[in-house]
Formats: sequence, C-alpha cells, structure tokens
Amino acid sequence: MLTNVRRDATMATRAATSALLGSAVEYFDFTLFATASALFLGPVFFAPLGPLQATLAAFITFGSAFVARPLGAVLFGHLGDRVGRRTALIWSVTLMGIATTGIGLLPGYRTLGVAAPVLLLVLRLLQGLSAGGEQAGSNALTLEHAPGGARNRYAAWTMQGTSLGTLLGKLAFLAVVWLPQPALLAWGWRLPFLMAGPFMLVAVAIRRTVSEPPPFTDLVATGGVLRVPLAEVLTRHWRVLLVVAVGSLFAVGGAVLNVYGLSYATGHGTSPGGYLAMISVVTVLGLLLQPLWARLSDRIGRRPVFIRSCLVAAALYFAYLPALGTGNLLLIALASAAMLAAWSAANAVSAAWFAELFPTPVRYTGAAFGGQLGMIVVGFAPAIMTSLDGAGGLGWLPVAGFGAGCLVLAAVAVLFAGETVHRGLDDVSSPALSGGPTPAR
Repeated sequence: MLTNVRRDATMATRAATSALLGSAVEYFDFTLFATASALFLGPVFFAPLGPLQATLAAFITFGSAFVARPLGAVLFGHLGDRVGRRTALIWSVTLMGIATTGIGLLPGYRTLGVAAPVLLLVLRLLQGLSAGGEQAGSNALTLEHAPGGARNRYAAWTMQGTSLGTLLGKLAFLAVVWLPQPALLAWGWRLPFLMAGPFMLVAVAIRRTVSEPPPFTDLVATGGVLRVPLAEVLTRHWRVLLVVAVGSLFAVGGAVLNVYGLSYATGHGTSPGGYLAMISVVTVLGLLLQPLWARLSDRIGRRPVFIRSCLVAAALYFAYLPALGTGNLLLIALASAAMLAAWSAANAVSAAWFAELFPTPVRYTGAAFGGQLGMIVVGFAPAIMTSLDGAGGLGWLPVAGFGAGCLVLAAVAVLFAGETVHRGLDDVSSPALSGGPTPAR
C-alpha cells in the first residue's frame, strides 16, 4: 500500500512538472508573438499600412489565433477524452514549437510581399490551434493525478507554467531589444522565436514520462469513453460551458499587462527595454503568489477567491491605465504589481475549478472548448483597446471601462457555478451549477 501511495505521489509531481513545462512552452511562444506584435511585426510584415495601422494589423493577427483556439479545443479535447490526456498534450506542444520556429524563419513584406503577412497569419492560426488544447489538457492531467485535498495546488502548476513562459518570453526579447533598430528589425527579433524548437523537445521528453491518470484509465476499463465528447458537452453540459466561457474573460487582465500595456506605455515615453525589464520583475511576483492563492482556494473554496480577484482587478484598471501614460517607470511598476497581485488569484484558481465543473468523460473537451470561446474576446482585447483609446487626458477611460467590464462579467458568470473544493472528481456526473458539495475522494 505504501509503495502505491509513493508511486501516486511521484506521478502527481511528474504530471505537475509536465504541466509546468508544457504550458511554459505554449506561453513562451505566445508571449513572443504578443511582444513582437507590439514592437516589430507591424514594420516587418505590414509596413505599407503606416505605423498606427500596421500595429493594429499586428494586433489583429495576434488575435486571430484565438479564433482558432476553439477548433483546437475540439480537436485536442476529442483526442484527450477518447485516446488519452498525455497523447493529446504531446501533439499540442509539438505543433506549437513547429509553428513558432516557422515564424522566426519567415521573410518579411520586403521579400515576399503580400505573401508574408498571409503566411504569418497561417502560422499564427496553427499556434492558436495548438494552444486551444494545451492549458485545459494540462489541468485535466494534473488534476486527475492530484490527491483530493490539494487539487488546486497541483493544477495551479499549469498556471505557473503560463507565468514562467511569459517571463521567459519577456527575457528573451529583453536580451535583443537593445540591438540597433535596423539589426533588430532585420534579424534580431527572430532569435527568440528560434529558441522554441529546443524548448519544445524538452517538454515532449518530460511529458512522455507521465502515465494516463487513474480516472481516465478507469473510464477506459469500464467502457465509459464517449464517441463524440463535444456532443455530450453541448447537450448535457451547455450551462457549465457558458459559465466557463464568460468566466474566462478574466484573462483580459493578462492581455492588458503583457500586450496592450507594452504598446500603450512605449507610445507615451517608456522605453521598450525598460517596460520589458519591469514587467519581467512583476511577473516573478505572480509566480510567487499563485501557489499561495491555489492553497487558499483548497481551504476556503474556489468561488470566493476567484470572484474577489476579478472585482479588485476590475477596480485597479482605473489606476493602472493612467499610470501607463505617465512615462514614470516606477509608478508603472507599482500599478502593474498591484494589478498582477489581484489578477493572479483568478488565474491560479481557474486551473482546477473550470476542469472540476465537468465529469471525467468530457473534462478535457468541456474545459477546453468553454475556455477558448471566452478567449476569443481576450485575443482581440489589445486590438479593441487600441481602437477605444481616445485623445486627451481621459482618452484611457473607455479602455479601462472595457477591461473592467470583462472582469466584472467573469465574476458574475461564476456566481452560477457550483463550489467544487470538497467534491470528488467522480461525483461530478451532471452539470455543477449551484450544487452543494459532496465528500471528497
């Protein structure tokens, strides 16, 4: 018995490590594109449009991946719920590494003409396809290996991976952003993208050491695998799907910190290198806080932590955006740290909670598809914010209203979700809306 307990603990740790590295790869690659969209992709791929419109076109290309994400969620969710969580996750991270390396090798508009932005869009869509199945799959794999009383503590390593990947992506560009502008636009911006391939191979190697979790293997053994998981989600769990979709709007907080904030701050006198250095340090704060938020949710519940996080972060938008426009890096750092400290709680809690709302046969598909429906709005948030930004001293107000509104909507949506902290995974046999807890497994 003791040997089995140790084996289970080892596999739970290995699954969490796999989630950390796989999500780090995904968000390293996504952060590279987000940063490049704000600084480089406009002049390299959309130069004929002029500076402002080129940046907007780059942000729209950035957002296009989020349109592909729901398709990726269906594809990898189907594979994960029918064949296995591990198999789907190996393929998703491999596709991301290939697409990101391709972006780093893609010639710009001056060489290929209109074909350059078209191919950039294709590769970006492949990134989105991959990302659609990564996070929810990592959450499901880790959650199903974790001990019952510490599910969020283990599942939150997926979100630690997203923060780590974001940090590494910022640091990768911080290492090259000091190059002379001609060299940076010619080849310097490509170097971080070319790191994606080796990083991906490490993640795949770790992922291959993780076994399928017991809830899924039990499902296979009892013949409970569904032929079309998506059909089950849409017919029996559509209310939970809507809750997760709207609840995922909390991620607009991350989009403003890592994408729009960079563009807005550099347009108001902050150097790109200064902002990247600052946001890298602030991201470390998120890495320190997220495990604490996850532990808190394992004690007091998912709902109170998530809802309070969204509401506090929504209020902070009205201090954060004015700070960005001052050009004062210390003030920007303080506002960013406050914003991230509040928002990181929702980020950590969503890892376990959204997956726990679905039963084992559709956990991967339901959490992935629901989350990625909401992420469509998140993906286009930088472009929406750029278009809302007005002239004058209060030009930031519509932007803040949009960002805060998304977080308030997320908080309201999850009021309709049941608390899952004391519920066993095997007890979730029907949509978990406003249901009472059942004993933990």
